Amino acid sequence: MLLGDGLVIAAATTWLPPGRETVADAIAEGKVKPERAADLALTAVPAGDVPAPELAARAAEAALTRAGVPRERVGLLVHAWIYHQGHDLWSPAHYVADRAGVGAALPVGLYQLCNGGAGALAVAATHLLADPGLDTALVTTGDRFAPPGFDRWTSDYSVAYGDGGTAVVLRRGPAHAGDLVLLGLAQASAPEFETMYRGRDEFSPAPRWHSDRVDARRAKKAFLAEKGIDRFNAVSADRIRRVVTDALSGTGIAPTDPRIRYIALPRLADSSLDASYVPVLDGWVPGKLISPREHSGHLGAGDTAANLAHLHDNRLLDRGEVALVLLSGGGFSWSCAVVTVA
Repeated sequence: MLLGDGLVIAAATTWLPPGRETVADAIAEGKVKPERAADLALTAVPAGDVPAPELAARAAEAALTRAGVPRERVGLLVHAWIYHQGHDLWSPAHYVADRAGVGAALPVGLYQLCNGGAGALAVAATHLLADPGLDTALVTTGDRFAPPGFDRWTSDYSVAYGDGGTAVVLRRGPAHAGDLVLLGLAQASAPEFETMYRGRDEFSPAPRWHSDRVDARRAKKAFLAEKGIDRFNAVSADRIRRVVTDALSGTGIAPTDPRIRYIALPRLADSSLDASYVPVLDGWVPGKLISPREHSGHLGAGDTAANLAHLHDNRLLDRGEVALVLLSGGGFSWSCAVVTVA
């Protein structure tokens, strides 16, 4: 996606509930094997009773306040998630818009699993580029991985899921000193791998028909038994290279440019990152690989925004330096955002 001089990330925030579930407790309960604990690269994940859309709304309120943007200027809100939002036949995007005080915005819900935050950012960017009447857009995510329908430690492999909301305020320029600027954004997909999260299960008439909780492990076992992992790894490597190359295209920055200081990766376990991302990026792109998951775990659709917030809040980039923010999600989709500091 060509963004010209870029779009301004006026604010990026992460809102985590105060409660925590620890790796030590998960080991004691038999949910995490001791030899796998280090692979998660964290000691605890945020957990609480705040509903998922409310997590997004609180992140949105914080982002709008930080950006100093009048609520009436927000013309679009794109909300993404991966798990249950609290009601069955309902629009969480409209709830977030109402709670965040952006009643003039068009609320849009986007479902792209873990790549949803990046997908929502792309939708917002496209609208800002195409509609001269749209000045500011808000992108939110919110997920709560609560029992009995989801076990944050055992419902999937190589990941611990943390509750949290994120928000990004995206607007057209000019940028103020210190603002993050979105220079490029690209996505790629491989729909042939949708079976990784479906397995051999028949289509069901209602949620959690096949088991009493979400069980991505069962689907992945079936996928691996039928198709193996080699083709997925090869396609994943190709798509990661593609989104990096496409996101940088038109920015004047090559993948080997020394201005690329950081590459922010999904908040997954080391084994997952080592299998998919590190072999492609190490030695090709010069930036330092980071996955700031120590205090959050994987935030569902929120890793992209949370990593943008991490870059900005910790002032990791000096003016003119660049970071890449990569993500992928079941289906399968991959994304790369290119950001710099004004």
